[in-house]
Amino acid sequence: MTRLTGKHSVPIVILACALVLSVLPGRAVETLSGQLSDAEFWQLVSTSSEPDGFFHSDNFVSNERSFQQVLAELSVGRQPGSAYVGVGPEQNFTYLLAVKPKIAFIVDIRRQNLIEHLMYKALFELSADRAEFVSRLLSRSRPPGLDSKSTVEDLFAAYGRTAMDRRILQDNIRSIRKRLMQDHGFLLSPEDEASLERVVRAFTTGGANLTYDGPVENRGVRTVTGIMPTFEELMMETDGEGRHRSFLATEENFRTIQELQKKNLIVPVVGNFAGSRALRAVGQYLRNHGATVTAFYTSNVEQYLFMDRSWKDFYENVATLPIDGRSVFVRGVIRDAAGDYSSSPALPLTSRYETKLFPIGSLVDAFNNGTIQRYGDILTAR
Repeated sequence: MTRLTGKHSVPIVILACALVLSVLPGRAVETLSGQLSDAEFWQLVSTSSEPDGFFHSDNFVSNERSFQQVLAELSVGRQPGSAYVGVGPEQNFTYLLAVKPKIAFIVDIRRQNLIEHLMYKALFELSADRAEFVSRLLSRSRPPGLDSKSTVEDLFAAYGRTAMDRRILQDNIRSIRKRLMQDHGFLLSPEDEASLERVVRAFTTGGANLTYDGPVENRGVRTVTGIMPTFEELMMETDGEGRHRSFLATEENFRTIQELQKKNLIVPVVGNFAGSRALRAVGQYLRNHGATVTAFYTSNVEQYLFMDRSWKDFYENVATLPIDGRSVFVRGVIRDAAGDYSSSPALPLTSRYETKLFPIGSLVDAFNNGTIQRYGDILTAR
């Protein structure tokens, strides 16, 4: 073996290292933009989306009281995140605060969820602060005394004493439509416009008392699936350590989400997790830009996929997503009275709902190895 010595040793070593690096499989440099144009945003929404699908509920707001319990763990080692994928309505905003991704995709089978996120987008952009945002969202006059230092308790206590205002409701509908269709140039169909008005009216009628299933008269309504939290209760949940971390907890939290909305970086998509287009389109976009999925909030959708036997299609889609060692699922899981995980999405009164983190890489490996055969297997793929 020739020994490298003298003045030629350093350049030869550098050349050798360069040759090695040139043949190693490298990861593309992240090229995610700090802002999408309106045209880019709508192109992503339109080309990634699948036809409207069916779900058994409207899902106006989250029904997961435990959704904040993973926030401390989720934020450790994952800030700033690369990309976030989620499902459902407003709980995603709070998860974004923990991950701080450069871009987020909200993929939901119902087109109404896409429309609801466009409503939120318009309201974030139109509002100067949290108090104005809640005023617009609930179609109520802004109570005096609210400012940037108001707590989330102050905010909802004040609006709890304020009645809905039909004039504000009509102004809201006009303002949201103008913001989306004229200012941004998004092409909403007549059906989309009707869906938008339906969501706005649900928040107006339900106010801070709005639940997953829609407007109700009493807080904490008991239904066949348990006790549904109200929008107010969800905003005032804590992370298990007594900290308020929702997107309305502080002015700073609100402005973080507001900036993402203004930059068109929260992208709603219509898609079945087991469908052939949406998740794969999101994955392709992220691969094209050298990005990875830092967190994927699935709620308890996987339980439904195992029930209709479409789970294999979902995990084939997941296997196409770019991930790394810190990529995690944020899952809602149900434990029965004995403490065992339940495979049914129904929540008997003797069960409890929990939110947990699960590594995506381990799931993909287990799926590829054929060791995922039933719902319980995904919870042990560590």
